Amino acid sequence: MIDAGCGPGHWTKLLHDHGVAVDGIDMVNEFIESASARFPEVPFRVATLEALPAVDGTLAAVLSWYSIIHTPPHDVPAVLNEFARCIRPDGTLLLGFFEGEQIEAFDHAIVTAYYWPVWVMHDELAAAGFDIVETHTRADPGQRPHAAIIARRRN
Repeated sequence: MIDAGCGPGHWTKLLHDHGVAVDGIDMVNEFIESASARFPEVPFRVATLEALPAVDGTLAAVLSWYSIIHTPPHDVPAVLNEFARCIRPDGTLLLGFFEGEQIEAFDHAIVTAYYWPVWVMHDELAAAGFDIVETHTRADPGQRPHAAIIARRRN
């Protein structure tokens, strides 16, 4: 399993502690250095979402928890196709993102992020070879709306 865009590595560590063979990857070297220092028993490495360090069809799952939020919309299909390349048939993708009525950029921390309508993300996942298993949304007062999709790689 890969935690794609692992950031500080806390979800990778949680999965590792629960017996999951997981690697954390992130394109930000400082995140990888920090995660490796905090959790030396967990494998972390620098990589991009567009070029995961995995052989075709070998991963049981990919966790992409808010890791595509900074990906420009025109690049999202390539990232989802890369996830599909790596995940074995019937393997799972868990994707978390900010939900909105339309694809729309907004200021977020250091770099621009994007809202995605759930139905549009469903279409993008289907085009990449995934079937939707579950979708969850949450909108708390004063917070950005969130969405999570569990998708299964088609055979």
